[in-house]
Amino acid sequence: MMLLNSGQSKGKSMTDTAVTTDTQSPIVSEPSLHRVIGPWLLLLFIVGDILGTGIYALTGQVARQVGGIVWLPFLSAFVVALITAFSYLELVTKYPKAAGAALYTHKAFGIHFVTFIIAFAVMCSGITSASTASRAFAANMSNVFGLNLSGGAGITMLGLGFMALVAVINFRGVGESVKANVVLTCVELSGLLIIIVIGLWAIGSGQGDVTRIIQPKTEDSGMFWPVVAGTTLAFFAMVGFEDSVNMAEECKDPVRHFPKVLLTGLIITGLIYVLVSISAITLVPPERLGEGDTPLLQVVAAGAPSFPLWIFGIITMFAVANSALINMLMASRLIYGMSREHVLPSALGKVHTTRRTPYIAIAFTTCLAFGLIIFVGEVPALGGTTALLLLCVFTVVNIAVLVLRRDAVEGKHFRTPTFLPVLGAASCAFLAGPWTGRDPVQYRVAGVLLAIGVLLWFVTILVNRAVSTKPANRSPTE
Repeated sequence: MMLLNSGQSKGKSMTDTAVTTDTQSPIVSEPSLHRVIGPWLLLLFIVGDILGTGIYALTGQVARQVGGIVWLPFLSAFVVALITAFSYLELVTKYPKAAGAALYTHKAFGIHFVTFIIAFAVMCSGITSASTASRAFAANMSNVFGLNLSGGAGITMLGLGFMALVAVINFRGVGESVKANVVLTCVELSGLLIIIVIGLWAIGSGQGDVTRIIQPKTEDSGMFWPVVAGTTLAFFAMVGFEDSVNMAEECKDPVRHFPKVLLTGLIITGLIYVLVSISAITLVPPERLGEGDTPLLQVVAAGAPSFPLWIFGIITMFAVANSALINMLMASRLIYGMSREHVLPSALGKVHTTRRTPYIAIAFTTCLAFGLIIFVGEVPALGGTTALLLLCVFTVVNIAVLVLRRDAVEGKHFRTPTFLPVLGAASCAFLAGPWTGRDPVQYRVAGVLLAIGVLLWFVTILVNRAVSTKPANRSPTE
């Protein structure tokens, strides 16, 4: 299954999106990143990035779609993510650079606008994911502290306050740390292990109803389309693995470690999600599990009434808060980077003189998140929009693998069997389509976000022309 390629590089290099004037200037060599991440830290980073808001907030919504077979959409989403992961493995070992989908898209197609759209879509997925987390945080906080804010304006206001706090922390200069991620991952994982243990204990003692796991929701259209609809939502729980490719330049041996570690991380999280969904549906009927934004709190209350709910609620709050902060950090830094490369207005690249943080980019991404929380609001719509954006990105990445087969590179790299990128592109494109029963609001939200990006792109083009700048043909990888 895994073949190794070697050869002399003869394909086109990635043309970066920096702009220059007609004046020639020497290229200044930048220092390289420290390669400090070994296989265990990489595994914890991947597992921690995948675990989080999706399973904590959307299990009930998936149950509403499919009934007792809530585990099946999570399993289907895992399979689709696994297939796409093989494409990422070939690309990250072939081009071990910290740029992810945008790098692969530009190497494959060489069109700046297409690269921009992919990069902006990834940024938007981070904002919609963070907005999902803010709603989940508000709902869990309401339950833990008895605020009686379930639904309506109260949850929205609490979500906005939480997002404002994330912006403040972001502005103060909180950076991502792989070692800190170890602690965060353990906290997130502990909450899911509590659910699994409670479920297994309840099943062993005769509580709950195990037969629910084979009882689909009764639909005239059969089981296929409800499972597809559930998979489009459950896919949100499996995203995050694609972020790990941005750590390639800081891994000690990415070509050697990434294949085993990424696949291991996906298998671990997929198994955890299936076990959590089985435990949940065994203890709580699907119709009740689908009520509200805190499904796993209901599971704890049903399976272990004596367990302090506030402890699990705080674990959940911590997990989704971490997801929100990481995604808003990523989104603001991506906007900042695109501005510095002159593919977005230069104002978005300004750095605060004291805090040394991209405060305009932070304000811009926070305002987008505020708009999503206020005008979209519901967790399924926000989580579904995140999955939609990334399914489109994954479709392009799977196609890019096939296009870049003509680009031989020096050294060995992972090679995925050809049928997997083909299957990955087809399955991701299928799940992104309207025939899946996806809520139309998700397309509208994604369209508005990308339209904002296109508008910013054209504004930047006009400004660049006004100051007589042009794209540079120098590759940052050379």
